[in-house]
Amino acid sequence: MSFHSDFIGQTDGIDRTAPVRWRRMEGATSVFWQARGLRGGRGYYLSQHPRIMIFLDEVSSIRLSNESSGRAYQGRALPRVLYVPAGLPMWTHFTSDHSFAHLDLHLHRDRLLKMLTPALGRSAALDVLARPVESEATRSLLTLAELLVEETVAPAHHRIHAETLAASLATGLLDLASGEEAMSRTRLTQGQIRKLERAFRAGGGRGQSVAEMAQVVGLSESWFTRLFRDTTGVTPLQWQLRQRVELAQSLLEENLSVAEIADRLGFSDQAHLTRVFRQVTGQPPGAWRRARLCTAPPASGAARQA
Repeated sequence: MSFHSDFIGQTDGIDRTAPVRWRRMEGATSVFWQARGLRGGRGYYLSQHPRIMIFLDEVSSIRLSNESSGRAYQGRALPRVLYVPAGLPMWTHFTSDHSFAHLDLHLHRDRLLKMLTPALGRSAALDVLARPVESEATRSLLTLAELLVEETVAPAHHRIHAETLAASLATGLLDLASGEEAMSRTRLTQGQIRKLERAFRAGGGRGQSVAEMAQVVGLSESWFTRLFRDTTGVTPLQWQLRQRVELAQSLLEENLSVAEIADRLGFSDQAHLTRVFRQVTGQPPGAWRRARLCTAPPASGAARQA
């Protein structure tokens, strides 16, 4: 039985330059798009089934976001190859006029799960299907995509051939970790945490967006947020607030005023810093500094004589 995808696509400033070509298969639907986006054009996309997107040419003028609060034009560069899990939204934004062509491969989740389970086990297979993938356009992936486009635009073989190409694209792109490797990929590494700490301090303790933090370790916003929470027990923004408060504490010990510290660390004003500081430590900055002074060890005899 052919597969009908449940897909929402809303665009503004993006127009087709050729008729859309599609082909329904057992457990998949391939769609070939040729279009042009105008500068400022944008799109919103959501599917209730997993899908693979492969752009056949460069897409440097297109930005991507998976978060509604971080508007698409503030997103990251769009990769040429993506696996998008079911239910993960996408917003795109064009920074200049651009013509493009891409293959959109909609996949039935249960069919994919049935294909992966014998090799990975059901639990690992479910984890793979929930994990977004962004990749470079490798030669093998592009070749498979171009062959499937040919079978979509002008079918020359039995449907089984197209279904095999679709399955090869999926297994070639999905992050097929298993066993201990799969478990390790549900956490950020210590090296990635250190990268985040260095990037945070290099920014002078000022706030960073989740997209900026994800970019430091080369992950999508949604996958980064999930890994970060599983690794640290807090969200990226909660971690960042704690880091900023720790910097504020070190500056308080240097006897800077609360207003000076708020300005240095990029808080909107002294009241903003005070509110965040109290939220993290349970007391305002001034009280924290007084308590530290009261518990500081007494100066040595040599220091007193000096």
